[in-house]
Amino acid sequence: MKKLYIAAIAFGFMAASCGSPSGSDQKENSKEETKKEQTDKKADKKAEKKEEKAEAPELPAVPEKAKVFFANLEDGAEVKSPLAVEFGIEGMEVKPAGKVVEGTGHHHIVIDGKFIEMGGTVPADDTHIHYGGGQVNDTLDLEPGKHTLTLQFADGLHRSYGKKMSKSITVKVAE
Repeated sequence: MKKLYIAAIAFGFMAASCGSPSGSDQKENSKEETKKEQTDKKADKKAEKKEEKAEAPELPAVPEKAKVFFANLEDGAEVKSPLAVEFGIEGMEVKPAGKVVEGTGHHHIVIDGKFIEMGGTVPADDTHIHYGGGQVNDTLDLEPGKHTLTLQFADGLHRSYGKKMSKSITVKVAE
C-alpha cells in the first residue's frame, strides 16, 4: 500500500513537471488565447478597411467653372424658421449618393460650421445634413439668432470636393 501511495505521488510530480497545466496555468493559457483572438480580429478589421480604401475610386476632378450656391438666400438675410432652402449648382450634375461618377455629386448643409477639406468625408450628424438622394431643396428648423449655413458638394461616397464646391452664408433667424 505504501508503494502504491509513493507511486501516485511520483506520477503526480512527473505530470506536473512535464508541463501538465495546473488550474492557474490553464487560466493564463485561456487569457493568452483570448488576447490572441482579439489581436487577430483587429488585424482582420484593419485589412478589410485597407481593402475598402484600395477599392474606392479616386476623387473626381472638379470642372474649372463649377460652383454651388444658395438659390433663394442671400448672405446676411433675416429669415423665419422653418427656413426653405434651395441648392444651386453650375458646372456639375446632382446625382444620388452611391456611385462615383465624374462631373456629379450631391449636396450637404453644414449648420454653424465650415466647409470640409477636399477628399474629407462629410460627417453625418445633427449639424452635417446629407442629401444623398439627390435632393435640391429642404426646410430647416433653426433656433432664433445668427447662423452660418455652408452648402457643401461631395462625390457619391460623401467625399468633399473642398472649398471650391462650398458656399457659406450667414442668416439671422427672427424670434
